[in-house]
Amino acid sequence: MIFRLLADLLVLAHLTFVAFVVTGGFLALRWRRLAWLHAPAALWGALIELAGWICPLTPLENALRRLAGEAGYQGGFIEHYALPLLYPVHYTLALRLALAAVVVVLNGVAYALSFRRRS
Repeated sequence: MIFRLLADLLVLAHLTFVAFVVTGGFLALRWRRLAWLHAPAALWGALIELAGWICPLTPLENALRRLAGEAGYQGGFIEHYALPLLYPVHYTLALRLALAAVVVVLNGVAYALSFRRRS
């Protein structure tokens, strides 16, 4: 029971991190110091997508699920949780590049607005 709860909490934390990666640049417009946390997080998120790596939280979640007597899963967090909801197609290189581009473009716009405000 405790391992399943920990795995579920880890999924929630992972999802929160992904949301922060995608939208944190706009939060940094309001709270400028947040950019010091967000910029490395956004770079990490884009790098994970571009390189096709698996986030370290995914194997941890799988290990917790196995300890809870559940089956783990293959692939990464985005493939397992987000893509089935968002895209009915396979997780291809083109899709990974598109997701990375969304992160870079959205946050580029947010930081451009932030720098523009300072001027």
